[in-house]
Amino acid sequence: MSQLKELYRNAIDLNRYSNGVARRLVRAYNDVVLDVVDQLRGIDELASPVKAARLRAILAQLDESLNTWSAASIAEMTEELQGLAVLQTEFAAGQLEKALPVGTAATVRTVEISPALAEAIVTSQPTVAGVVNLSDSFERIARNPVNFQLTVGQQISLPNGEVLREAFQNMSARQSEIFSLSVRNGLLEGQSIENIVRRAKGRLNREQRGSIDTIIAAGGQATSIPNNQIRAIVRTSVNQVSVAADRIVAAENPDVTEKYRYTATLDTKTSAICRALDGKVFVHGKGPYPPQHFNCRSRYVNIPTGLEKEFENIRDDYGEWLNEQDDSVKKDVLGPGRLAFWDGLVKKYGASDAIRKFVGKDGSELNLDQLKRRYPNGKAS
Repeated sequence: MSQLKELYRNAIDLNRYSNGVARRLVRAYNDVVLDVVDQLRGIDELASPVKAARLRAILAQLDESLNTWSAASIAEMTEELQGLAVLQTEFAAGQLEKALPVGTAATVRTVEISPALAEAIVTSQPTVAGVVNLSDSFERIARNPVNFQLTVGQQISLPNGEVLREAFQNMSARQSEIFSLSVRNGLLEGQSIENIVRRAKGRLNREQRGSIDTIIAAGGQATSIPNNQIRAIVRTSVNQVSVAADRIVAAENPDVTEKYRYTATLDTKTSAICRALDGKVFVHGKGPYPPQHFNCRSRYVNIPTGLEKEFENIRDDYGEWLNEQDDSVKKDVLGPGRLAFWDGLVKKYGASDAIRKFVGKDGSELNLDQLKRRYPNGKAS
């Protein structure tokens, strides 16, 4: 179905977009850490009283710089997500329009995203969304998806504007404290400044070249964890705004769409809960919406009234869609290591089933060693 294929393409594009935004914020954060590292190296030869005073000044500057970074990150994310809300609302309306039966008299009412509405999407009080609890084992649900039941689960606050603000502010305060304690404790233990800063920055340098994954992998104690947190916040926020756009379009067109189909990106990073929800059809307002967790990439499709059965019975063709893409897209989805197995699995199982070979029955990701044992030389054993 063309709507699903376009949704897959949109999901990949949004993932690339969120990685680009996250990379900018990560680089800015790391620049603050690298500035402090350079200043700390300059105090190693100072006399003790002067050294202590200079250390206090440097750590105070770190706190101020991280607060500045936090404020700039909040402003940038708000602007980015406001623009994204407009684009994704247009996309959602277009998708619903394309799905309407030929000859239908119904029309999709477009939604004008004003600056105030766009701001509300990303800066209002935290959205509360129902998170699905798997009351039984994932194995049983996977074997008998027709009887899948939603339980009244806990509630989570998703990172829209208010949560973004708190997340970045809390991160800057927390990392300033952690860095300061690490430096002070290291000096008390007799460690050299060089050892302390090397552990803090890892292999990071000023250029910070490469993908966001490369930058995070090069980091040390002062950067790797916050870098991962920044990426998770950005990715989840982008997905939340995309889903908010879908829901706004559905709310404006209750006569055109009453139900939606939960659609997960089925690849090596898919969570067990999203695999369980994938393909399920729910009534608007009575089922779970993405994101179900941080880094969630799942989406949903608004179903035109009267086409519910068609959407319920459709076979997921994410693998087929992926197989039609060029190697750069496949590499984004699978990673370079798993890409080497792709052609052999498609030849043996077909594209629709090949994508499932990268994930265990419980929804967990298979690592490269497990794949090599299962598929020596790219062939199923």
